[in-house]
Amino acid sequence: MKIMAIADMESKALWDHYDLNRLDDTDLIVSCGDLDPRYLSFLVTCANVPLLYVHGNHDNKYEKIPPEGCIDIDGKIYVHDGIRFLGLGGCFPYKEGRHMYTEAQMKQRIRRLQRQIRKYGGFDILVTHAPARGIGDGDDLIHRGYDAFLHLMERYHPAYMLHGHVHLPYDYTLTRENQYQGTTIINAYEKYFLEI
Repeated sequence: MKIMAIADMESKALWDHYDLNRLDDTDLIVSCGDLDPRYLSFLVTCANVPLLYVHGNHDNKYEKIPPEGCIDIDGKIYVHDGIRFLGLGGCFPYKEGRHMYTEAQMKQRIRRLQRQIRKYGGFDILVTHAPARGIGDGDDLIHRGYDAFLHLMERYHPAYMLHGHVHLPYDYTLTRENQYQGTTIINAYEKYFLEI
């Protein structure tokens, strides 16, 4: 299965200069947040494959302009072709708004998912907006990662974690891929193709 993970920045190559052949062999699109809902609707229509998404901290407009034809997996497990995706959007609160959670609130969200996680026997891909603490996150509150995500990976050992929120051009020392206890962590900034 070929997955295109996207986050934070609309790709000009896909939106402004769309060529149907660029996504020919893509089986699934996964959005890690902070993207225009019209962009997501455009991609799901043109690529004609499912598009899963979680909310980023700038996705308040989704309530008024929902990404049409896309599947919201925020706060749930979704299974596609036998692959279990767990979605947890949002980031640390730094202003008033939706989709912002303290560490304690994120842990509470995860506790509420325990029955689903047990029902599905775990999950294969963790899809978040914010990164995990200390792995590709920032030193500032806005871009801090969650310890709760580290605990999830330690307990369930998903093959992948896909996240956004930290724009790679912010810091040239950031890497797109990292490893944590057997989980490959990928920053999906703009677009990233993953074969599983």
